Amino acid sequence: MNENLFASFMTPMLLGFPVVILIIMFPTMLFPNSKRLIDNRTITLQQWLIKMILKQMMLIHNNKGRSWSLMLITLILFIGTTNLLGLLPYSFTPTTQLSMNLAMAIPLWAGTVLLGFRYKTKMSLAHFLPQGTPALLIPMLVIIETISLFIQPMALAVRLTANITAGHLLMHLIGSATSTLLSVSPSAALITFTILLLLTMLEFAVALIQAYVFTLLVSLYLHDNT
Repeated sequence: MNENLFASFMTPMLLGFPVVILIIMFPTMLFPNSKRLIDNRTITLQQWLIKMILKQMMLIHNNKGRSWSLMLITLILFIGTTNLLGLLPYSFTPTTQLSMNLAMAIPLWAGTVLLGFRYKTKMSLAHFLPQGTPALLIPMLVIIETISLFIQPMALAVRLTANITAGHLLMHLIGSATSTLLSVSPSAALITFTILLLLTMLEFAVALIQAYVFTLLVSLYLHDNT
């Protein structure tokens, strides 16, 4: 096959201009605001899910942490809908781009760290040096804890990118194998097609789980610093 395996991860262009901004803005159209006195079933279900997720994430937070509730619920809805839209044929998934995921992870992580240094200065500084550390190990532990702190946003972004990219690549490979085997061995093509259907169902779950994991980790960073 001469098809480029990574062609689906390239930024789409229209008349020489990238349209990724329009793609990123598209999920906001899926959550309309109702102006009716009584909402329909879709909006009622949507609001119920949002309230349930928000209530679960805000249980561990104090008043300062709960001020981030709108940010966190917007984050999980954006990542979840973006991941799900990327499973549609001939679509583009922005969360497969490490640059975009870093653009989400770094400001959120930096905001939680700055809050920690502002409201819990002693506790934030104490994380760099565990209690009871031998004097000889103090410089090394401070360096290790500093590196681990700065790795957190990179881990957030790489985890989301790797999971979404790996699933899309696997679906692409199995789909290509199914189309190739269709003319050679229909029975083998049926088996690979069944595997592809099961993998697609798994990817739907992974798309939602990764959105929840990303937001949950940001929420935990916030909890540790407020």
